[in-house]
Amino acid sequence: MSHTPELMPVLSRGKHRNARKGACFMELASYLAGEPWSDHPRCTHPLVATLAREVNDHVSDASRIWLAPLIPDVIGLTTEDPRADAWIARKAALAALPVVSAEKQGVSAVALFLCERYLNRCEDRADDYLSPEVDAALNAAPSAREWAEEYLSMSLWPPGDFRVRSAPRIVHSAVWGIAGSKAKDVDGILVELLRDTITSCQTWFGHPAEPVANFKWRQVVEMTAR
Repeated sequence: MSHTPELMPVLSRGKHRNARKGACFMELASYLAGEPWSDHPRCTHPLVATLAREVNDHVSDASRIWLAPLIPDVIGLTTEDPRADAWIARKAALAALPVVSAEKQGVSAVALFLCERYLNRCEDRADDYLSPEVDAALNAAPSAREWAEEYLSMSLWPPGDFRVRSAPRIVHSAVWGIAGSKAKDVDGILVELLRDTITSCQTWFGHPAEPVANFKWRQVVEMTAR
């Protein structure tokens, strides 16, 4: 299957013991990858999987169908590069900053600073370096930037916790903030965030999408038929 199929599996919120109970994005990825049924399969980078689960659970039932064609693209999408968590978390925070409520923008700004600091240490740059994309995003939200800078100046930041704690929290906060925002097309923003992150990871990880056999796709469609 190298094109968008006509039939789509039905995705459901949450975790399921088997397909008869329902199936989320990552559970179907585990099945297509030939792994045991799980929403935490080994075939996908943990933070990509976190983002996929969060988006799956926060979009409406009507919009969840737009996630289904992306499932094959996360199979084998993983890397040992320690920078990957910061790349993924940064993309989520960048998507959230312009649309979340004013009181949550500071959290997104802090997230961006933390991602940049972690990457700077990985790539041996000055701690205060900001990529042009992040600098522009923060300049567009000056109050959030000022609040984040003041907050971080008074806080200790243990960089060893970034991949285990900070990055997953950034992704969760970003999706939760977008879902609760008053943006015109919340579902569209979340679907595009997942799609764009997967595409970027394929480039970062050097892993182009691999086709899924048509019979396997028909199986997941039949498994989730209601």
